[in-house]
Amino acid sequence: MNSKAKAEATGGTLDTVKLSVALLILLAGVVGFYYYGAQPAWMRVLGLLAVAGVGVAVGAQSHQGKLLLGFLRNANIELRKVVWPTRQETAQTTLMVLIVVVLVAIMLWVVDTFFGWAIRALIGTGG
Repeated sequence: MNSKAKAEATGGTLDTVKLSVALLILLAGVVGFYYYGAQPAWMRVLGLLAVAGVGVAVGAQSHQGKLLLGFLRNANIELRKVVWPTRQETAQTTLMVLIVVVLVAIMLWVVDTFFGWAIRALIGTGG
């Protein structure tokens, strides 16, 4: 692959400029949020959200931004395919996990007690 085709595949200099501008817009929004500290908080938050929206919109125009948006779109599609358990299934599974945890804890306590007894018997300490 020649260098021109490689630059076109990754977006090139224009994408770097777009991402830099988006980062500068976001940075300016954060600086403005603290610069206007005397203003009401809701006003500063709305301003920050508006500036963040503009920064994200500029960044989304780059090649990497379009790839990220495509990934998020596909992730949302896959998330809709997930079959979530019902309330009853969740409760039953939780109960089974708790029962198994208690049984394993008792088993480990018995094994620990046995090994403690065996070690005390071998080294001759205790009663």
